[in-house]
Amino acid sequence: MKVSVVIPAFNEEKYIKKSLASVMNQKVEADEIIVVNNNSRDRTEEIAIGMGAKVVREPKQGMIPARNRGFDSAKYEIIARIDADVIVPTDWIKQIKKSFEKKNYDAFTGPVTFNDLFAKPTSTLPSKIYLESLSVLTRGNRYLMGPNMTLKRDIWLKVRRLVNLDDSKVHEDIDLSLNIIKVGGKIGFDPDLVVQISARRIKKHPESFFLEYPARIVKTFLINKIKK
Repeated sequence: MKVSVVIPAFNEEKYIKKSLASVMNQKVEADEIIVVNNNSRDRTEEIAIGMGAKVVREPKQGMIPARNRGFDSAKYEIIARIDADVIVPTDWIKQIKKSFEKKNYDAFTGPVTFNDLFAKPTSTLPSKIYLESLSVLTRGNRYLMGPNMTLKRDIWLKVRRLVNLDDSKVHEDIDLSLNIIKVGGKIGFDPDLVVQISARRIKKHPESFFLEYPARIVKTFLINKIKK
C-alpha cells in the first residue's frame, strides 16, 4: 500500500518548509509528496522543489481546484492531504497505512490541534466535538477534515465529477465527504491520526471563522441535500 501526500499551497513560504520537513521526517516514508502551487507569488515553489517535493501548478485560484489538481496527479492507491501550515507527527504515514489495513474504509480523518494559539498546542477536543456534531446531523456518517484527510484513489475517481467546484458555496472537505457517502463510500475516524495546524485564520479573521464558516457548513449540506 503506497501513499501520495498532497499539499495545496498559495503564498505559503512562511509555513511550507516546516510542513514538508515533517512529512519527510517519517518512520515510514511517503511514496510521493506533491505540492500544488496555486499561483503563489512568493518562494513557495522554490522551497518545495529545493526540499525534493514534486510541484504541480494549478492556474485556477482556489482550494478546490488546487486540491483536485493534486488528487488527479497522485499516482498511488492512498491519497493523504494536508494544508501547507500542518505539522504531522513522525508516525503519521505509518498510522495512515495501519488505519486502512485494520478497517474497510474508503477514507479516514483524524483530529487536529492548534500549535500557535496559546503557549502550547491545544487539545484535540474541539476538533472531535466538531466532527461529532457533523455526524449527529446525518445520523452517524463521518466527515473529513481538510487539514488531515486520507482517501483511496478509487473513491476519488468515483466522486471526481460529483464534487462542487465553487469554493464560495461549499466547504470542500464536507462536500467531498458528502459525495463519498452518496456513492456508498465509508469514512472512518482515527483518534490517533493527529496533526498540528496554525491558528492564523482564527487570529487574522475571527469573524470569518466563527460566522461565515458555520454559515457555509449549512449551505454545503443544503446544496448536497443529504438526509442520512
